[in-house]
Amino acid sequence: MKYIFLIVPIISLFLGCSSEPEIPQKVECEKIVYITKAPPELKVLDINVSSDITDMPICETEVSEAKIMFKSLPKTHLLKSTFDELPDWHEEDYNEALSNFLNSCQTKNTKKIYKKLCRKAKYTKSAKVFMQREFLPYEINTKNGDEEGLLTGYYEPELRGSIRKTKKYKYPIYSTPKDLIIVDLSSIYPHLKNYRLRGKVKGNKLIPYDTRKESGSKHVPADIICYTDSKIDLFFLEIQGSGRVKLTNGKTIFIGYDNQNGHKYRAIGRYLVKIGALKLEEVSLQSIRGWLERNPLRVNEVLNYNKSVVYFKQREQSASGSLGLCLTPERSIAVDRRYIPLGSMLYMNADVADENVSKIVLAQDTGGAIKGAIRADMFLGYGKNAMEVAGKLKSPLKLWILLPKDKKATNI
Repeated sequence: MKYIFLIVPIISLFLGCSSEPEIPQKVECEKIVYITKAPPELKVLDINVSSDITDMPICETEVSEAKIMFKSLPKTHLLKSTFDELPDWHEEDYNEALSNFLNSCQTKNTKKIYKKLCRKAKYTKSAKVFMQREFLPYEINTKNGDEEGLLTGYYEPELRGSIRKTKKYKYPIYSTPKDLIIVDLSSIYPHLKNYRLRGKVKGNKLIPYDTRKESGSKHVPADIICYTDSKIDLFFLEIQGSGRVKLTNGKTIFIGYDNQNGHKYRAIGRYLVKIGALKLEEVSLQSIRGWLERNPLRVNEVLNYNKSVVYFKQREQSASGSLGLCLTPERSIAVDRRYIPLGSMLYMNADVADENVSKIVLAQDTGGAIKGAIRADMFLGYGKNAMEVAGKLKSPLKLWILLPKDKKATNI
């Protein structure tokens, strides 16, 4: 699982009701009106759900589709779409997309959403026909009717490390502390099922766990996976959520997110802007790293602004997301699971590395800084090029979710 995975844009990450429709005026005609562009506060868009409107003798205007919601996506506002409306749909590599869908079908999350389609996909002869026959695209909107959001990127970093602590390798990569208590409230408060309390016991009280600053000045009761030679690299590893460490003995180990200390993430880019070190438009992974390297005496001050700490565990494979699958470069994205269920198949349109990209992607990861319905963080792979692209990626984003045709929706 990826904790705040980059970049909210990289700027924010590193920075960190319904009402009744208005009744149209009566006029001297008997045609039906179809609402075209509703004001933001207008939630009821389907003419058929309001007898007050249908009984009015009002003039005809243009037709507009109703917003749609599903019980399984209670906060997500959708508009029914067609495949022909998806940018560059007919240029998609359907076989690659289907292969990634089948891979995601190994997880219970994807099986829960697509059920029969995971089985059918194994036997299809034409990936494109299967997609268009079995799915319907729905454009994701915000509650206020916005159609565009934000795409950022993240990657798998490589650190230098040692199993033993030395003068050079002195910054520990911790596993989950033994005294970290996690409280699941869902058995008492079912509506809080997506929330966890984290802390430690002092006397007979549960208190907040140590902040980044506090952890740096005392013993942490946790196993140490290995030591690295850069506090800055270790911080960015926490941002990415997973990575690899090349050890002094020549071996490379993979590590991934395991837990977090319970404190809210605060973006250090925002702090650097606040103190006048960077301008808002300058903030990126590269600019933040550059400033920290030029100001070694202020590294602790800046990093400690983010009280959140991520803990890791050693893995057998390279970068994996919240579903436990290896992430696929440019096909796996992190989403806000309050709006988009993990395991969902989506279609996206955005600019990546100065190129317009439209393709099927899978929601296989999450991130603390990924907030909102039209918000995604694209996994860009491993290596220097992936880091460069991820560090600068900040693009307007359009998203469609592909759902089974037989899924029942409710107009709102």
